[in-house]
Amino acid sequence: MQSLSNPAPEPSELSVGQWPRHRTTSLDWLVNETRNERYIDNLLVQLCDRLRDEGIPVSRATMHFRTHHPQWLGARLLWRTGMTEAKITTFDYGTENTPQFLRSPVNEIFSGATEVRKDIEALRPGDGHAEFYDDLKREGVTEYIAWPMEHTLGKRHIVTFASDRPGGFLEEHVNYLKDLLPALTLVTEIRLKNIMARTLLQTYVGPHASEQILAGATTRGSGATVEAAILICDLRDFTTISDHWPRDDVIELLNGYFDAMSEPIEKHGGEILKFMGDGMLAIFPLSNPEACENLLQAIKTAEALMVELNAENKRKGREVLRYGIGVHVGEVMYGNIGSRRRLDFTVIGPAVNVASRLESLTKEIKRPVLLSRAFVEMAGQEDEMDSLGAFPLRGLGEPVDVFAFPLK
Repeated sequence: MQSLSNPAPEPSELSVGQWPRHRTTSLDWLVNETRNERYIDNLLVQLCDRLRDEGIPVSRATMHFRTHHPQWLGARLLWRTGMTEAKITTFDYGTENTPQFLRSPVNEIFSGATEVRKDIEALRPGDGHAEFYDDLKREGVTEYIAWPMEHTLGKRHIVTFASDRPGGFLEEHVNYLKDLLPALTLVTEIRLKNIMARTLLQTYVGPHASEQILAGATTRGSGATVEAAILICDLRDFTTISDHWPRDDVIELLNGYFDAMSEPIEKHGGEILKFMGDGMLAIFPLSNPEACENLLQAIKTAEALMVELNAENKRKGREVLRYGIGVHVGEVMYGNIGSRRRLDFTVIGPAVNVASRLESLTKEIKRPVLLSRAFVEMAGQEDEMDSLGAFPLRGLGEPVDVFAFPLK
């Protein structure tokens, strides 16, 4: 309760801030009406359409974000007049070192500039400006402005607006756009953090597991029982390779091997759940009726890629890589397992153990891929595979009938 000796200030005595200069419908929309829009590119399109409806002569707009992605340094969202969807362009690592980028206004903002404003109409050939501005002039742009969007902890991203109005933007237009920046920064930071969270989860636990976690499956022991074809792969003699080759060569060899193995699995609908040193665990859920066929196609594609990789390794004087793959099918528990504070989203169960034992058995039988009878029968491949007989597997009661791809 307010003290009688220290009464609340009258409204006229309250301090007055500096933002916004003017309350506008676009600003109201950004603050109050965008909560249900998940995607930044849609926000950009809707914002630009609103700006034009309100008489702000925006003909082009972009947003530039640096992302935590294993393949891309960042992304640009581009809108032009008449576009109903923004164009999304991703940029590889190393782009920031190219002459084109170093001369760009985007680099000026990333390097600390608080504004880049260019009168495109006034540009003349040979005056030393960046080639990017010539492209804008050919598009009919008359003025270009870039501003930073300062996210938490100094993370700097960029928004740009361009006009095709003769004479460019009026100062009232520029002030209108500047008033949007604080709200636009907050709105984009929320969405960008959501994107980064999804990207990081997909990178480290896979697409399906990431969706489960984002949906709230974060309790230890939570999960589901699923039917799946299981693939476990392991690189042979990796300890010897890592002991005798330089670190960078070992990492390059390992990444090449995982590329050859994992890309076909993902392409054919499998999900890689974890990398275990030089090993890999993947599943093909049987909810897809073609799961077993897809797994076999993934292995065949991976084998062909490994032949190409080993030819390249030979050319460079490196080790030829060998591998073992075990395949089984069955019921697995799919979910969160671990300590109270550190969880792993994975699969466990007897079916996983069988696949693992089959992978180990490849060392003894000297066949790179071994498949259980249960999988081969489900795939309808009994007549296409070599039957190698029944083998006792460590930790399992009954011997398992084992099959392999025919020798070539």
